[in-house]
Amino acid sequence: MARTVRVGTRGSTLALAQTRIVIRELAKRWPDYRFEVVKIKTTGDKILDVALAKIGDKGLFTKELEVALLKREIDLAVHSMKDVPTVLPEGLVIGAVLPREYPGDVLVSRTGKTLGELPPGARVGTSSLRRQAQLRYYRPDLALIPVRGNLTTRLNKLKAGDFDALVLAWAGLARLGLEGSATERLPYTICLPAVSQGAIGVEIRADDPEIARLVGAVDDAPSRAEVVAERAFMRRLEGGCQVPIGAVASVTGTVLTIEGMVADLEGSRLYRDRMSGQVAHAAETGVRLAEKLLSSGAGAVLSAIREGAPGS
Repeated sequence: MARTVRVGTRGSTLALAQTRIVIRELAKRWPDYRFEVVKIKTTGDKILDVALAKIGDKGLFTKELEVALLKREIDLAVHSMKDVPTVLPEGLVIGAVLPREYPGDVLVSRTGKTLGELPPGARVGTSSLRRQAQLRYYRPDLALIPVRGNLTTRLNKLKAGDFDALVLAWAGLARLGLEGSATERLPYTICLPAVSQGAIGVEIRADDPEIARLVGAVDDAPSRAEVVAERAFMRRLEGGCQVPIGAVASVTGTVLTIEGMVADLEGSRLYRDRMSGQVAHAAETGVRLAEKLLSSGAGAVLSAIREGAPGS
């Protein structure tokens, strides 16, 4: 009789879509196994009326899944890698990173206007401090309004006229078949994405070689290297969703290039740079970029944010 592998996931429409992607790829390679979806509600799913930055950002969308893994209630957990803290609980590892979607952000406009065409004072919905800071830096005249809820909820609020536009991750729209709603992809020169945005990760127990063998078959080496570099960058900066930090890495052959950004909350000061290195040294490249930004002035901005003072 085929072994049943229990796959833990959040219950949102997007999380389930991502889980189906993982199960489809696993089932292709391991037809003798059965895969059962186990839905688990996380802290971030329960608190929908408060901005994430005000709740705290350590495992809001992952902790309950990790507890279930450690208790052996599930065999693996599917995450959006951007939600995964840079330090994992002891005994857990990322067993696979699937081929990454385009990691950038998009503007979804109610009237079809691009970011540059929106009128002064246009209401743009986003609760991300990273997006807010970069948008303020680019267009300080916009009115940035917090918005929570799943993708469908946010899009419905846009249609209802609560906002003139939303800023969302392309990957989420694409995985739900909603990419046609995007008005434009925001260039990285305006808005760098969240660390690991667009990447699906599979977390497993470090002491489970059978599951490690299964999920290892769907691991994408270039996507993993990008995620490793970006997470090392974030870890060195000690960042999270309470700090405006963005980064994106890309792999060309054996070379990895990472671009990163740190801003103050007001979007008046923004530090960004890039660094290249060998793919085999992805983490080191991310750390070197972080240290370069810290020494160029980003360190003072981060300290001010953590102390609760204005970042300027």
